[in-house]
Amino acid sequence: MRQRGTMQALRCQICTDRARPPLGYIFLAGPNMVDPEQTPVLTNQPPVCARHARAAAELCPHLTRRPMVLLAQSAPLYGVNGVGYGYGEQGLQVVARPKGPIPYGHALLSTVLASQLVRRLSSFRTVDLNELLWELERTA
Repeated sequence: MRQRGTMQALRCQICTDRARPPLGYIFLAGPNMVDPEQTPVLTNQPPVCARHARAAAELCPHLTRRPMVLLAQSAPLYGVNGVGYGYGEQGLQVVARPKGPIPYGHALLSTVLASQLVRRLSSFRTVDLNELLWELERTA
């Protein structure tokens, strides 16, 4: 429920305050989670506010202390992660396990039990966490 709420309203995954600092939305990614050369980037990780960028990197088990930072100017909703259900020989059962996110408008969407919201990042730049913190300090 928390992932849905923070992703839907673009709120910080730590404190749930507004997550857009002056530089853009801050999304963090761990090793091998994102290829910034392949745009758009799809993420199920909620953004973080400027105050909690370092804390998120230190506390999240999916990140490292020096995560990839994606500063996005926009992050529209893309779709959901989930499993498709339908009726079969044994009644209601799983009929589809998509390998990736299911975009809004997809035919399978009406039968999916969603577990996470997914956002699309297409206009972003990557920075180091220390560089981000320095830039945020400078703009404050």
